[in-house]
Amino acid sequence: MLIMPNALPGIKKFLKPIPFRSPALNLLTSCLVSFLMHFSKMTATQASVAIRTQVRHRAQIGRFLGQKYWKTLNILEPLQNALLEFEADTGGVFFFIVDSTVCTLQGKKAENHYNTRNTKKRPQKSQRKQKTYAKRSCHCFVMGLLITPSGIRIPYCLPFYTKDYCEKIHVKHRSQTVLAAELIEKLAVPDQAKVLVLGDTAFDAESIRKSCDKRRFRWIVPLNPNRVLAGAKPRPRVESLIEGICTDRMACVEVQAGTGKYAVYRRVSRCRIGPKMKPRTYHVHEERRDVHSVGNVRLFFSTTKLPEQGHRIDKYKILMTNEEQLPLREVIEVYTLRWQIELFFKELKSTLGLHHYRVRTFDRVESWVKICLVSFLYLETIRARKLKNKKIKDKEREWWQSQRTFGLVMAVRQSAEQNEIDQISDALKTPTGVKRIKKLFEQAHPKEYRARQ
Repeated sequence: MLIMPNALPGIKKFLKPIPFRSPALNLLTSCLVSFLMHFSKMTATQASVAIRTQVRHRAQIGRFLGQKYWKTLNILEPLQNALLEFEADTGGVFFFIVDSTVCTLQGKKAENHYNTRNTKKRPQKSQRKQKTYAKRSCHCFVMGLLITPSGIRIPYCLPFYTKDYCEKIHVKHRSQTVLAAELIEKLAVPDQAKVLVLGDTAFDAESIRKSCDKRRFRWIVPLNPNRVLAGAKPRPRVESLIEGICTDRMACVEVQAGTGKYAVYRRVSRCRIGPKMKPRTYHVHEERRDVHSVGNVRLFFSTTKLPEQGHRIDKYKILMTNEEQLPLREVIEVYTLRWQIELFFKELKSTLGLHHYRVRTFDRVESWVKICLVSFLYLETIRARKLKNKKIKDKEREWWQSQRTFGLVMAVRQSAEQNEIDQISDALKTPTGVKRIKKLFEQAHPKEYRARQ
C-alpha cells in the first residue's frame, strides 16, 4: 500500500479529464491504488486503507460506489479519448474485438443475476438429507477491446440486464449482440481510420453487421452452424460445402506469435515467442458464396489437422468476412488476434480483481467494473507515454511494448515505491519536513485507534 497518493506516476495528469470533485477523486484514487496493488482478494476494506494517509471506513467505499453521479457521468470516455490521442497521426489498421464475460457469484439477493448452467433437479438416489447450497449465478458484461496500430489496448464495456431487472428499473431489454452493436456504433476512432471487427460465433448477428455497415467497418466472424446458402428452398447448409473440398488444394498457413505483419497487435507471454517455439499451422480453403440473410461474402474453411486424400475433414472452422483486400494468409493471421480479448478478461480478473466484488445492488457492481477499467486505462496510458518517449533505449522500448497487465502493475509498484522513498528522503533533510512526515504517519491510522489525539 502507499503512504502518499501522489506517489503513483502521472496520476494527477491521468485523472484530470474526470469531472469529479476533490473528495470523490480521493476515493477514486484509493480504489485505483487498491486495484493495482492488492494482495489476495480485492475488497472494500483494502480499498479503504490503500493510501495510508487517507484511511477511511470500508462502508464509505460502498457508499461511494452507490453515488448517483456514476450514472450521469461517463468517466471512461474522456480517458479513452485521451489514450486515442496517442494514435492521432498514426496510420494502420484498428482492430475492435467484441465478446462477453461473466462474473460468478453465489447468493440469492444479488440483483440482475442469472444462471448459466443446467439447474434442473436431479433424481434423488438416497434418503439421506444433504446440505443445500445457494445456486451459483453470474453477472454478464459485453466488452470491446480496441487495439491500435501501435498495440495500445483500449477497453469499452456495457452491462447486460436481464428481463426481470429491466422491468424493475423500467428500461428496454437488449440482447448481448445488440449491446455489442451499440459499442461498434459509438466507437470513437480517428477519421478515415480502417477498422476491422472480430468476434466469435455468438456475434454472427444481423445487428452487428448493420452497425459495421453504418460505420464502414469490416468484420470477420466464425460462421453460425445453422447458416444456409442463398437460393430457392430447400437451401443447403454452408457446412455441406466441406464435402467437395480437395485436401491437396488447401493452402498451408503458419502463424508465429512473435513475428509477422501483425505481431505488434499481439500481447502474449514471453515463453510463447522465440525461435524455439513452433508456429501454429492451418490448412485453409477459400470460396466466395451467397449466404442467406448475409449476402456475397468470402468463406474460409480451415483445419489444423489435414486428413489424407479421400477422407472427410472432421474438425474444421468456417470463417466469414466482407473484407475484400486481405489475402487468405492475412485473414487467418488476423483472426488469431481475437484471442487477445480472452487474455484481456483473464488479466482483469486474475491481476486487477474484476470479479472480487461482494455487493447486492447492481449499480454498485457497475461502478466497481468502471473503476477496474480505469485502472486498466491508467496502465495503458503509462505504457503509451513510454513508447512515445524518443529518449528511451531500444531494449527498454521493447520491454514496454511486450508487457501485459501484470508486468505493467509491477512497473507501477516499483515506480511508486521509489517516488515515496525520494519524497521521504527529501523531507527528512529539514525540520519542517520531519514534522510533515510524522503527521502523515499519524494519519495512517483511523481516528478511533490513534494513541496521540
